[in-house]
Amino acid sequence: MPKTKIKTPKKKKTRSNATAETMATGQRDISVSEFFAKNRHLLGFDNPRKAMLTAIKEAVDNSLDACEEGGILPDIYVRVLQISESRFKLTIRDNGPGIVKAQIENIFGKLLYGSKFHRLKMSRGQQGIGISAAGMYGLMTTGKPVVIISKTGKRKPSHEVVLKMDTSKNRPTVISDEEHPEDDTLFADGHGTQVSIELEGKYQKGRQSIDEYLEQTAIANPHATVTYVTPTNETIVFPRAIQELPEEPKEIKPHPKGIELGTLIQMLERTEQRQLGGFLTKDFCRVGATKAREITKGAGMTGQTWIKTVGHAEAENLYESIQKTRIIAPSTDCLVPIGSKALLAGLLKEVKAEFFAASTRPPSVYRGNPFQIEVAIGYGGGLSRDDSAKVLRFANRVPLLYSQSSCCSFKAVAETSWKNYGLTQPRNSIPSGPLVVMVHMVSVWVPFTSESKEAIADYDEIRKEMKLALQECGRKLGTYLRRRKRMARESERRSVFERYIGEISRCCNSLVGADTDKLYKALLKQAKRRTDEADAQLDDEGQLVDDNGRLGNDDDVIIVDEMRDIPEQEDSLFGNSDKKKSKKKTKKKVKKKTTKKRGKK
Repeated sequence: MPKTKIKTPKKKKTRSNATAETMATGQRDISVSEFFAKNRHLLGFDNPRKAMLTAIKEAVDNSLDACEEGGILPDIYVRVLQISESRFKLTIRDNGPGIVKAQIENIFGKLLYGSKFHRLKMSRGQQGIGISAAGMYGLMTTGKPVVIISKTGKRKPSHEVVLKMDTSKNRPTVISDEEHPEDDTLFADGHGTQVSIELEGKYQKGRQSIDEYLEQTAIANPHATVTYVTPTNETIVFPRAIQELPEEPKEIKPHPKGIELGTLIQMLERTEQRQLGGFLTKDFCRVGATKAREITKGAGMTGQTWIKTVGHAEAENLYESIQKTRIIAPSTDCLVPIGSKALLAGLLKEVKAEFFAASTRPPSVYRGNPFQIEVAIGYGGGLSRDDSAKVLRFANRVPLLYSQSSCCSFKAVAETSWKNYGLTQPRNSIPSGPLVVMVHMVSVWVPFTSESKEAIADYDEIRKEMKLALQECGRKLGTYLRRRKRMARESERRSVFERYIGEISRCCNSLVGADTDKLYKALLKQAKRRTDEADAQLDDEGQLVDDNGRLGNDDDVIIVDEMRDIPEQEDSLFGNSDKKKSKKKTKKKVKKKTTKKRGKK
């Protein structure tokens, strides 16, 4: 008989159970920079191509903010130098007021450090993460430090700081800190900042590229000049379209309707006021003495109630009283929209269309935060007629290039019924045809869906305002398209008349002896009178010469003569893709007859 092998049972592994004491030994603080270093996708550094774009975006946004706060028309220089197949050196320079020596290392070497997080005021940056995270990504991928050169005045020498970030402690490690007078030539205005970051990346043109970001930045910031040197050493200049800075936004206090109970309790604990009335009037906006008395009375207290006597129950009563009290919306001088004039100037500079319209909605409020929506569209001209419409999304003048489908702006465009305005639109999608739609949200606190600031959260109040602005522009476009259609139809009718007028004149002459030339002119005059719509003209400012036309006196509409030569665009995302590309790389400002019609300004 064959021998059978007897399997001996394996000994079970003994499990070592942790105790409270052993678990306590492994617990420690987590640095915020250490967290984001392991989860860099949350900040927009998902892949090499996107990481390079995010780094440039953060640096350019900071430069624009600094120039505007300093009252300086921005001149931004961006250079992408390719060192190897996957390694690039990014250099961004501005003509802003510069950065004082003591603050350089904290701004560029420490996450969650900045001046914009705690203030309610419109600005591009919010969290104090962006540029320091870009330097952290460069350090992780190449091991190279960030090089910052700053000059704060004409009589002060340039200062160079080379630093790394210690991610375990979220603090900078300064490698060198020296004055460099030889770098003064970098700053023609005598002041500015330059940052250089070496990182792993991937350069590719087209959608969601550095080229697209800078082109859209030029549209939303027509007061800035952007010079871009590509990895192939080609220079593209996006010139300034307007010579004035936007108005300076003002900082406001929190609105009582925009806070939650926990926030109210924290504010009560931290306030410098001693009495409840002073707390309501000094720490909130839109609350005067009369409104404070109404709120405290509804909570069963008075304005003289001492803050230290307000417990949790009293705070709940105060919060409920605030919700029941009617308080006017917060002030909107903290917002500075681009404005219809600047919107149209930006689109005219970069988008080769024949019809432009813009709409700026009145300010509104979500969660106590004031916001404003602007929309502009460009139609026809050199835009591609075979593709879907292009949706340009902006928040506080910053282009949003990723997460389009989850963005409130894109959803508002898709939900608008463009068929009512003469366009083709697939179901539950954006319209098709030669159309560019720009949606811009201005707010003291934009509700982004993530820390990478790629999409706007879908609030009902925000989407409603976006749709109303889109519908206003859509109605203007529908009026224009119907007018063009009537003009084309009348032109066809006239061509039919003109085809037979000569024959009719000759026949009448042979039958009754009528003067052929005289009869031809009379019939031609009658044909023109019957088809006078075909003679509608555009004046030297791009407006319809028609006092009865609904677009004739609209300051938010510009119509460019579609018969003019449309300049070809090299690498442009808004030109006709079928046109032969030009070899000229520098974008020049196109001279168009597109100023306003006589009439109201």
